[in-house]
Amino acid sequence: MRVVSWNVNGLRAIAKKGFSRWLRGSGAALAAVQEVRARHDQLPASLARPRGLSFHLAAAERPGYSGVGLYAARGYAPDHVETALGEPHLDAEGRFLLARVGRLTVVSAYFPNGNGKDRDNSRIPYKLDFYRAVFDRLEAARAAGEPVLVMGDFNTSPEDIDLARPRSNQKTSGFTPPERADFRRHLARGWVDTFRHRHPDAAGRYTWWSQRKGVREKNVGWRLDFVLASPGAMPFVRDAFIEDHVLGSDHCPVGVVLDPAVLGREETSS
Repeated sequence: MRVVSWNVNGLRAIAKKGFSRWLRGSGAALAAVQEVRARHDQLPASLARPRGLSFHLAAAERPGYSGVGLYAARGYAPDHVETALGEPHLDAEGRFLLARVGRLTVVSAYFPNGNGKDRDNSRIPYKLDFYRAVFDRLEAARAAGEPVLVMGDFNTSPEDIDLARPRSNQKTSGFTPPERADFRRHLARGWVDTFRHRHPDAAGRYTWWSQRKGVREKNVGWRLDFVLASPGAMPFVRDAFIEDHVLGSDHCPVGVVLDPAVLGREETSS
């Protein structure tokens, strides 16, 4: 059972670069997307109502900004969907979608960038507030041993191995000490970085590259996209991957392979 996540940097824009073909060929039971940048009624039918898939969206109040979604293959349609954390200042940006499929809870999340308008790191407090709200919302399920996946663009690289140039980015949002410490705090509470768990020594495996010419070709990147698993989900994780060969966005897809038994029901097929 493949579960994938991709910051598409504009769903309508990436549709022109083969997104539907990628989605059909991904074999994903569940595909989370971030930075959708559209309301549901702005999407063509091929994206809003694709054949054989259901689609759920949390859109931002601001037009053309943020937004997260989830595609589910036939047989994996969510039993329940939530698109709000209950905190208006956070929910206005359309950054959170929670879905339950059988026993499994999956979250598609687009964690804020801390840069601020003047690149002065002024949004870091807002970013950390969003981290707090997401993981507080999931704490009871985590503590109860339920299987939960938090997928998306976390906009933080927690360790030196997670970016190409750690020494020159100590004051850059995404690698400042407060952001890294907050990310590690959630890992210390039991959340597992599935890719690093499965591939502990894999260096040079990034998920985001600046769009400046030649940067991606030289692999000067950051690992900003993650699938975090609760302890209750980890026994079902068979592999974790980064699809850095997939183009179309400044990010690439990431994901996990799960034992379908995580759903708590007989194996489903798409």
